[in-house]
Amino acid sequence: MLALVAFPALAQVEVEQPWARATPPGAKIAAGYMVLRNKSASADRLVGAATDAAARVETHMHLREGEIVRMREVKAYDVPANGRFELKPGGAHLMFVDLKAPFKEGDRIPVVLKFEKAGEVRVEFHVTGLGGRPQHRH
Repeated sequence: MLALVAFPALAQVEVEQPWARATPPGAKIAAGYMVLRNKSASADRLVGAATDAAARVETHMHLREGEIVRMREVKAYDVPANGRFELKPGGAHLMFVDLKAPFKEGDRIPVVLKFEKAGEVRVEFHVTGLGGRPQHRH
């Protein structure tokens, strides 16, 4: 899936392969992944997200501190000018908190991404199996 938003003189952001894993019954959190491509000559930032599927969506990173890997909430993700930023397992990800219902394989989760310059971008996260990864689409 590819979502494209362009605002004259501002920014152009593409969202590629937004996906999340299915959650076990009773789970209250889930993680979301995607690739953000900035086609603009100006850097942009993903500063937030929202969905009706969860009470809130947070931006998180896994950070290594010596031998320990910790998850931390961050304020935003920088998407470089004419560059990309990838949210992937073990790294940056969206954290869906207080899920309203479990994510099931095959679900499509509508999410609004909020960028500093590009504004709001609406995408659907495709839910894979519990251990799944997305199939690459071109």
